[in-house]
Amino acid sequence: MNKDTSDRLVAATNRQARFLYEIADVFEGGLVLTGSEVKSLRAGQANMRDAYVRVANGEAFLINCHIPPYERGGYANHEPLRTRKVLLHKDQIVRLAGQTAQKGMTLVPLSIYFKKGRAKIEVGLGKGKKVHDKRDAIRERTAKREVEQAVKAAARR
Repeated sequence: MNKDTSDRLVAATNRQARFLYEIADVFEGGLVLTGSEVKSLRAGQANMRDAYVRVANGEAFLINCHIPPYERGGYANHEPLRTRKVLLHKDQIVRLAGQTAQKGMTLVPLSIYFKKGRAKIEVGLGKGKKVHDKRDAIRERTAKREVEQAVKAAARR
């Protein structure tokens, strides 16, 4: 069986991350998973809504990411909310540990995907948005949508 050589096969995304956080930097890291977790991710089952990444003892961990048990896993299934190790370079971990020590900075998982058959995670370093920032983002989106609809309607005439 050939391995998937496509660029990225997205398994799960955290859609709320870019709305709730202002992402400053994005990092790619590997993800340590069990076999049943990989099968469940390939089936497109994962919830990253409340997930976050924490740096402890020189290692990065993905916490609170729900990957449901594989339905045909049997006794070898995994725990859905277990803590998973994120594989990053040592200098990245040291840098991220220093930046998350600052007030308001946090590591947010943006997406989990497969690249050349390996599970990867995209982690964003971000700062939480205030309520008025979120409202501004909604206003900008609606204005952009209205302009696109007007252009599309004008093109039809």
